[in-house]
Amino acid sequence: MTADPRPEPKPRRSLLRGLMRLLVVLPWLVIVLGGGYAAWRFLPDEAVVHADVVDHFKYGSTGGERESGFPYWIWQALPQVCPEHLPGKGYASLGMIYEAGRDLPIGVSKRRHLGIDRVFLNCAACHTSTVREAPDAAPRVITGMPAHRFDIRAFETFFFNCAAGPKFSRDYIVPEIDRLAGGISLIDRYLVYPVAIALMRERLLMLRGRFEFVFDQPEWGPGRVDTFNSAKVLFNFPMKQLPPHELLGASDFPSIWNQRKRFTRDDGQRMELHWDGNNTHTEERNKSAAFGTGTTPPTIDLAAIGRVEAWLLDVAPPPWPWPVDEALAARGAPLYAQYCAGCHGANGQDFRGAAVGHVTPIAQIGTDRARLDSYSRELAVNQATLYAGYPHRFQHFRKTQGYANMPLDGIWLRAPYLHNGSVPTLRDLLEPAALRPARFARGSDVYDPQRVGFAAGSAAETTDGAPLFLFDTSVPGNGNAGHEGPSYGTDLPATDKDALVEYLKTF
Repeated sequence: MTADPRPEPKPRRSLLRGLMRLLVVLPWLVIVLGGGYAAWRFLPDEAVVHADVVDHFKYGSTGGERESGFPYWIWQALPQVCPEHLPGKGYASLGMIYEAGRDLPIGVSKRRHLGIDRVFLNCAACHTSTVREAPDAAPRVITGMPAHRFDIRAFETFFFNCAAGPKFSRDYIVPEIDRLAGGISLIDRYLVYPVAIALMRERLLMLRGRFEFVFDQPEWGPGRVDTFNSAKVLFNFPMKQLPPHELLGASDFPSIWNQRKRFTRDDGQRMELHWDGNNTHTEERNKSAAFGTGTTPPTIDLAAIGRVEAWLLDVAPPPWPWPVDEALAARGAPLYAQYCAGCHGANGQDFRGAAVGHVTPIAQIGTDRARLDSYSRELAVNQATLYAGYPHRFQHFRKTQGYANMPLDGIWLRAPYLHNGSVPTLRDLLEPAALRPARFARGSDVYDPQRVGFAAGSAAETTDGAPLFLFDTSVPGNGNAGHEGPSYGTDLPATDKDALVEYLKTF
């Protein structure tokens, strides 16, 4: 038989040609659509914007989420996945503060980056806290004060320990994310979050190894941080080979009000900043502090930080909220002028004084020298390389031999006292070291208006789920000596000390 010579019907030929064109076009269509989805999903770099500057301070980005940010849903899931590594329920048990209607605590910002929402700490984590008039009173949130309840070491340890355990895996975390989010897409379930979990675990374990020296230090307790030993890790210092005296740098978070007045003293000289006065430029001090919020020179959000800097220039602490014995305070005013004003300013808003913002040598002030010794000349030299190639390269870090005299604005909110937080109240600070409390509990936000400081009761008590910390002044780095003798008012009669404390309430 011979082949059928009749031509193929036109509809069949058209169908075949159409299929051939589709086969040619389809891969390109997939590429275009997939690329469009990838661009839509993974290219945006957008921080959550807050119109109110106070909300911006509390929840706004510094840029740290880009380099160090935790995926939002992993952040939310981990307290449920690894509750055994927290002292209580959730991040609140670390002293973090939640406001009504907020899904993140104060001091945590959010940014859409690399296809997911990412979160990390900002300035408010270390510079906002709460005050309560009584144990059953509602907490009052105060921005700019030291975060005396936030245990940043326990915060870091929680993530390190969770990452080192078997639960930090897709098998545990993804189902919890799915539950919390009310369902996630297939691409998130099988690609995005498994990859994010693996990368986050790898990074946390790397950091855990580099910060291993911290586990050999005494516990810091809430409201304290070892800032500059962490900076040494950034510069790859051989932490295990450093002399022991360099490895004890834990000190209190400072207050950050009235920054404009801290630019210069009344004689035109710049104030010496940080506890040891190792820099005189607020611009460098602020960018240095931003490293603690996860930023790096390429990722820092200068506009967002600039907005906070501008607000801090003139923001003032809230006034003392309880009655003041005006007659007793009037008796205390000349005592303050005689014993305190030269180093700490004429009053809480007038920072004039011969030694205000200058470093007092350690031999004279006599306070615990661990924080001073932890900051070395070698670190100062390394810090001069930061932001190399940028207009704002660091140039003013230096080694000092003492501690800087701070203005006392909002002093009532800055307890515990001395640079390492070793004295619970102002009234205790006016006693010789031998009469100051040797052990006391840190972390309460219940206020003691009589002695001017936070309640320092039994360490077994808890405050909003965060356990209090028993601070022992015999532990290295925790010494409460110094700032005593005839020049500091510790030899005054008790009635004069009470008058001086009453006057300080007006600051």
